[in-house]
This record gives sequence, structure tokens and C-alpha cells, in this order.
Amino acid sequence: MKKVMYLCILSGIASGFSPAAMSAATVDGAAVFARNCSVCHPLNPPPKSAPPVMALANRYHEKFATKQQGVAHMAAFLKKPDKNRAVDTQAVSRFGLMPAISLTDAELKAVTGWFWDQYNPAVGRGRGMGGGQRRLMNQ
Repeated sequence: MKKVMYLCILSGIASGFSPAAMSAATVDGAAVFARNCSVCHPLNPPPKSAPPVMALANRYHEKFATKQQGVAHMAAFLKKPDKNRAVDTQAVSRFGLMPAISLTDAELKAVTGWFWDQYNPAVGRGRGMGGGQRRLMNQ
């Protein structure tokens, strides 16, 4: 049985698939978010102790033209948060600077890609859940 297992591992490595690469391909960004980020970041308003995902995803889409740029910035920010590199300085003023997150590169790639994909243009641009409708009602 051990010989069969070693043969499988050896053939996988020889063909270019290492166990680390196979596990990296299966990392689920939503699961990484649920395990590491959801304690502070809700998906939708109201905020907990950090801004909601939808609002931040919208900010990233406003600031970066491509997913590759946005995800790279977000991953760097998660590794080493810096208020000068935050996409939403008002959120940093309101909630404080988040702590650095210890994730593997595969987890960072998965969660930042998932995060970027949470963008919803119908949510608005941080005007709250009413999308500015109260102003119209009071006129």
C-alpha cells in the first residue's frame, strides 16, 4: 500500500502537480472569508466593527481598473495594513486600521479574488441603504 502511495505522489510531482499546488487550487475564498474576516466584516450593512464587504468591494472597483490590480493591492494591504494605502480613508477613521492577517499566499489569492467579485453596482457609493432616496422625499 505504501508503494502505491509513493508511486502516486512521485508521478504527481513528475507531472508538475505537487500536493501544495493541488491544495492551493482548491482554496475557497468564501470559506477563508468566513473563517478569518467575517468576525469583523459583514457582507452587507450595517457594519459590525469594520466596513461591510459590499461597500469595500465597490471602493476597490472605483479605484482599480482591473481585477488583477485590485486583488494585488488588497493582498498587499492584508499582509501589511497601512492607513496611507487604504482605499477608504473614512473607514479607517471610523473603525481604525485593521490588523495584519496571517494567510498563506493561496488563501490571500482566494479571498481577495472572492472579495473583488462581491462588487454590486446596484448597492450605491456609500450613501447608505436608502441610496439617497431620503433627500428626494424631503424636497
